[in-house]
Amino acid sequence: MVNDTAAREPVLRFEKPLVIVGGGDVDFSLLRSLYAGGAHIIGADGGGDVCAQAGITPEAIIGDIDSLDDPVAWAEKTRLIRIEEQLTTDFEKCLYSTAAPITVAMGMTGKRFDHTLAALSAVMRYGKDRQIVLADETDIALVVNGSITFTVDAGARVSLHPLGRVAFVGSKGLDYPLEDVVLEPGGRTGASNSATTGVFEVHPEPDQAAWLLILDLKYLPVAMKRLA
Repeated sequence: MVNDTAAREPVLRFEKPLVIVGGGDVDFSLLRSLYAGGAHIIGADGGGDVCAQAGITPEAIIGDIDSLDDPVAWAEKTRLIRIEEQLTTDFEKCLYSTAAPITVAMGMTGKRFDHTLAALSAVMRYGKDRQIVLADETDIALVVNGSITFTVDAGARVSLHPLGRVAFVGSKGLDYPLEDVVLEPGGRTGASNSATTGVFEVHPEPDQAAWLLILDLKYLPVAMKRLA
């Protein structure tokens, strides 16, 4: 078993999209589709067993390896990167141990509320420096820094969630405009807006915190193509 310490330099670097799989809610058909499309797959500790349930052997399993069913058997099939420090979650260990142009995190939300909150904290810290999309069985949450233009079906749900204080200059194509609106945790959030015609724009002021654009899961391929 590889026993890499928690050096903050990436251990694994990928040139194609990376999918980090945790132990929460995972759409197996989507995971298989991403794998078939050439994405790299790694497990966040017990997420390795989730990959196995989908019929996929991850390229690596990263974490403190306290949730994996049979680490000895896994060590014969893939690379185990054991990180002992307990200051971060297994998801964050995966983030600081890897580098990729796009990172899709599956199974980081759902089942356990504390894990969901920890995943949001991790994307707050790492979303400024890398392209991250959270995905569960129903939604995606795209980490956005600055403005964005996106195309969905007319009338589709468009939700915004601030990861810090975000003051908006304005928006186009949304039922509830964002001119001079401030969103922040503990204050106003942007749940359950919708696209009027399909194409919408959102424009924060310069140098604002990152925010999440939350859409139906079917828009993941569009989000990945846009980030690429």
